[in-house]
Amino acid sequence: MTDFSLIETLRWEPEVGFIRLRLHLARLSRSARRIGFPDAQNAAAKLGVAVSGATTALRTRLTLDRLGRIEVTAAPFVPTPAGTQWKVRVADTRLDSSDRLLRLKTTRRGVYETARAEFSTFEADEVLLLNESGEVCEGTITSVFLDDGSGTLRTPPISCGLLAGVLRTELICQRKARVGRISVTDLTTGTLYMGNSLRGLIPAQLVG
Repeated sequence: MTDFSLIETLRWEPEVGFIRLRLHLARLSRSARRIGFPDAQNAAAKLGVAVSGATTALRTRLTLDRLGRIEVTAAPFVPTPAGTQWKVRVADTRLDSSDRLLRLKTTRRGVYETARAEFSTFEADEVLLLNESGEVCEGTITSVFLDDGSGTLRTPPISCGLLAGVLRTELICQRKARVGRISVTDLTTGTLYMGNSLRGLIPAQLVG
């Protein structure tokens, strides 16, 4: 299956540049190798052109297709207000842990769109997906992190059927997070966070 593109979504800030650029480019290159796409050797240059002359924060989206074509779009980035707590609900839609494409960030987003559509934006700020065994995997656009009181955030293993998020990778490398399976019951006994590289960690509450 090659009827999709790889995606990287990055935040760009004046005076700082692209946040976690190295990790994003490393994931893109790794993903391309795994599925036989050409390596995006000029991805950094393309990103630089997209933000040239910008003076305010941007959300940039880079895609790489099977022919090695790169496209980058940029739009204003509006940060999540301080003190925000997301409402999170669990979707009936399930992820298949044997689907290895779930481990890559691609334009094949049907399962996530289906899950998101189960609730209105008033009912849920983010929607949580489980796998066929009922294990917590990820949100439609975020990784899951649980503060279980151990001093280190817990995040589900890739083998459950989920994306290797860039923020997730950074926190694991910094030993601020560790890999461990999470049940829905666990989410009611600890403090839940949803997060991605674009927005960082966002406190959340499981409802419904």
